[in-house]
Amino acid sequence: MYRRLGRYVEVPARGAVFDGGVTAFPRPPRLHRPHREDVLIAAAGLLGGVLLWALGLHTQGSRGLTGLWVLLPLVAMSLMELLRRSAPRTALFVATLALLADQFTVGSVATIAMFTDIVYAAVLYGSPSAARRIPWGTALATVVVTVAALSWLRSPEGLFLGVVAGAISVAPATTGVLVRNHRDAAEAARLRAEQTALLAEMDRTQAVTAERARMARELHDMVANHLSAIAIHSTAALSLDDARTTKDALTVIRENSVAGLAEMRRLIGLLRESDDTDDRRPSPAPTLRALDSLVEQARTNGASSGLTFTLADRRGEGPALPAPVEMAAYRIVQESLTNALKHAPRGPVTVSLDRSRRALRVEVVSPYGDRPGPRAPGSGAGLVGMRERVALLDGEFEAGPVAADDAGGTAGTKIWRVRAELPVDEEDGAA
Repeated sequence: MYRRLGRYVEVPARGAVFDGGVTAFPRPPRLHRPHREDVLIAAAGLLGGVLLWALGLHTQGSRGLTGLWVLLPLVAMSLMELLRRSAPRTALFVATLALLADQFTVGSVATIAMFTDIVYAAVLYGSPSAARRIPWGTALATVVVTVAALSWLRSPEGLFLGVVAGAISVAPATTGVLVRNHRDAAEAARLRAEQTALLAEMDRTQAVTAERARMARELHDMVANHLSAIAIHSTAALSLDDARTTKDALTVIRENSVAGLAEMRRLIGLLRESDDTDDRRPSPAPTLRALDSLVEQARTNGASSGLTFTLADRRGEGPALPAPVEMAAYRIVQESLTNALKHAPRGPVTVSLDRSRRALRVEVVSPYGDRPGPRAPGSGAGLVGMRERVALLDGEFEAGPVAADDAGGTAGTKIWRVRAELPVDEEDGAA
């Protein structure tokens, strides 16, 4: 971290980087090992060039330097083949100089062949800006070479030299552009496919989560009502040593057990995907027409607790409600009655339904306070489920204790009120 200055004094070394009191040094550039294919290309080009030199095969006859001078551009070009991927810009610059040097010798076909490969690699593996500039640069160089050759030789041979210059520069550069475009298109397609798969997985996860939440609400709303009644009456039967009370409790327990079993079978039938016959298919979801039976069942279950239940349906005549609205309203009433059976002291429980042109209002009012005698435990999942049902329909929901005089009750007391407003689309309901 430090370099010595004098005998005892140390100062930070040059190039050190300070970050939060920690001295670090910039990492030197990492030297990449040549790719295996690049090594093979360089070795093949070098051996081929040496073989052509040994056989005396040249590109320019005897015009130029002979002997070992031919091997110098060849060796330089083969070394640049090792950098065709890791440093394509440097490789192209040095290769161009080696090609120019080769023109002062008798020439080698291997040197020219390796130069075309380096031009191709510079476009394919270089930066996007280099891939755009190199084809135009080679085209401009070809034009310059053609004009210079025609001016110098003043014969059709100059045009031939221009064609050769284009073949060893423009052609590989154009090929590199085409291959690079196809590679980029394939990479973009792969990324789009991965993104599509990721979005599909996210949609699937969200759908599974939403379905699990829906089934959890259904299971809680269907079973909690019956199990709460069973828990309350079984506790009463165990705590009171009275044959009449025990018989009545067992009757209620049996009725709720049978009803809960039927609801559970309906839920299992909804979960199964089968091609059963019509008589085995699950029964349709409950609607508001079944509220009378629901309130009557609550009246039976809550009789021993001193609870009375009343249904005030002021909806009147009108188009049928959408199925999701009816289902949500039914479950809200069902869960509210279940909570009253669990927690409410003796007193009246009122269920009110009112419908306007745009919304269905559901209100359940029950006594609030300490309850004597047996009571079933609660987890709070019922309120969460009701809130979720109303939120899915973009409605409004509130639940909690309020002053009784605000709800038309006895002044100075409190009640528990559940109120939900569910939006209704008249056209959807009529359809």
